[in-house]
Amino acid sequence: MSKYKEIGINKQARYNYEILDQFEAGIVLLGTEVKSLRNCKVNLTDSYAGLSSSNELFIYQMNIPKYPLANQMNHDPKRNRKLMIHKNEIRKLIGLLKKSGYSLIPLKIYFNDKGFVKLSVGIGKGKRNIDKRATIKEREWNREKARILKQNIKI
Repeated sequence: MSKYKEIGINKQARYNYEILDQFEAGIVLLGTEVKSLRNCKVNLTDSYAGLSSSNELFIYQMNIPKYPLANQMNHDPKRNRKLMIHKNEIRKLIGLLKKSGYSLIPLKIYFNDKGFVKLSVGIGKGKRNIDKRATIKEREWNREKARILKQNIKI
């Protein structure tokens, strides 16, 4: 991922899940969906990824709004979209998803340097409230550290 244009981020993913591994996947899209994505309109917060019965990867509930300039040939905003990923990575995902508590979470969607839409998918394990508080505490400590260092540099 050298140069890419970010379209959307799932901010709740790293807060609610501990991300163990990440994969890059292509998405099968319609023309109006790509045009809508070029306007940076997408919602990943409610979406999730999963395996179908034929061992294919799909993303569910990803909301790409209708493209306003397309009249009759528009798409369904929340349709299931197939993810394109290598077979050996799918085998690895099947093994990890069979463990209890693991799930596939879409992290971000972007255009790569060739202009293709890519989705970063992470394998995560759900956090408990104790873990979430630790994440908040660590984030606040990093902010405080940055403030202290910034003040010391100005002196």
